[in-house]
Amino acid sequence: MIRQSEDARLSPAQDRMHKIRSLNDGFRKGMGSGRVMLTQGIVALGDAAVASVMLAVQEFDGFSTDNDPYGEHDFGSFEHAGERMFWKIDYYDSDCLSGSPDPSDPAVTTRVMTVMLAGEY
Repeated sequence: MIRQSEDARLSPAQDRMHKIRSLNDGFRKGMGSGRVMLTQGIVALGDAAVASVMLAVQEFDGFSTDNDPYGEHDFGSFEHAGERMFWKIDYYDSDCLSGSPDPSDPAVTTRVMTVMLAGEY
C-alpha cells in the first residue's frame, strides 16, 4: 500500500496506473463491479471446478514485469488440475460498445474479466 506522502511524489502516469491496479484488484477479488465471462472450456469443467478456478483467480498474486508490464494487474496465468488457465480484464465504456475513455475512472468504465483455458486463447 502506498502511503499518503508517497502519493504526492507519483507522476500523473504512475497515479493513473495505481488507480487502475486498485480497481482491477478490487474487481478481481469480488469487491468491485464489472462483468465476469467464462469460456465454454471453463464452464465444461463443472460447477465445483469453476468455483475452485474462480477462487484461484481471486487469490492470484503472481504478478511480475513479464506478465504485468504496465503494473495494472489485468492478466494472470496459473495451473489448475493440470490445466493452464488465463484471466484477463478489459476496459469498456459504460455501454460496452467500445473501449473505455479512461480505465482509471469507474464512472465511465465497465470492467470485463474473461476466464479461459489457455488453449482457448
